[in-house]
Amino acid sequence: TWPTENELEKAAEDRKQKKIRKRKLPAGTSEYQAAWIINESDEEVSDSDNEDGMVLDEGDEFPGQEGNKYLDLDGDGASLRLGDSEDETDNESMMEVDTMTREKIEDELKELKEAHAADVEYPDEVDTPLDVPARERFAKYRGLKSFRNSSWDPKESLPQDYAKIFAFNQKNAKIFAYDNFKRIQKHVLAKALELDEEGREDCIPVGSYARLHIKEVPSAAASKLCTLAKTAPVTACGLLKHESKISVLHFSVKKHETYDAPIKSKEELIFHVGFRQFVGRPTFSSEFINTDKNKMERFLHAGRFSVASIYAPISFPPLPTIVLKRVGEDATVAAVGSLKTVDPARIILKRVILTGYRL
Repeated sequence: TWPTENELEKAAEDRKQKKIRKRKLPAGTSEYQAAWIINESDEEVSDSDNEDGMVLDEGDEFPGQEGNKYLDLDGDGASLRLGDSEDETDNESMMEVDTMTREKIEDELKELKEAHAADVEYPDEVDTPLDVPARERFAKYRGLKSFRNSSWDPKESLPQDYAKIFAFNQKNAKIFAYDNFKRIQKHVLAKALELDEEGREDCIPVGSYARLHIKEVPSAAASKLCTLAKTAPVTACGLLKHESKISVLHFSVKKHETYDAPIKSKEELIFHVGFRQFVGRPTFSSEFINTDKNKMERFLHAGRFSVASIYAPISFPPLPTIVLKRVGEDATVAAVGSLKTVDPARIILKRVILTGYRL
């Protein structure tokens, strides 16, 4: 319905009172910015909850006292320190942010170390939640009578990324995937050696010089390559068959003795494998003998080898592997090892042992 005359007069009076009402604004706030700031009195908050701030009559301009470091405030007589320049305020804000960031990083590192210590002392043990029924919290888990002997379908509940990766076909079901991969690797290496010995025209003979032309290189990559070539030799590596495809690579790695920080599973790491380098979030697991299932490990523990599994370009072992952890702008060696195999069908299971107290 259309408002009455009394309602229109009351609205006009409220707007008039609002214009002369004192508002609390941060220092340096423009008139346009002030229009978007809701005053506590507009939200019907009591005066006892008001914080110290800059008070300004709406419509007035900010004082132009450039030389003053202090600006008196109306109302409770409090004062607000104004810096000599905006840079000082910005620097203080940046220092506060850096301090908060450092504190947050320290807290997260402390929690990570506590979780690592608990995993070493009580591996796979999880407290039964009190606020959520266990059947809901662990709905994705399955009870196994025997971790070693119970059956598990390797093609069950595969992630969507598996639709994009390459798997070596297994023609004979009696042949294990590892044996099938070794046979294919042997064939690929023999074929590459045969091409080298044939001396074909499209192959560069060993020990000879050749001029290499690369088309459609981005200007940024070309500029970076030219800069690096001044300090280090540029290496061009040819790929074997299948090495341009993506699959699941498994590395046998061991935590480096000089790295003492916890390394959690699915943490971002840098892998330097052969002549390749890429970033991945590995899943750590222990390898059991005489079984097709492997237990996921929440951390990479020191003093023993674990298997790190990631999506990566296919390579053929043996290849030395260096795992780096980025710390700020630098990268530190976190683990070393070698490429073990390429197998998307390797089963990695997360085991949970429920603990609790009887009520």
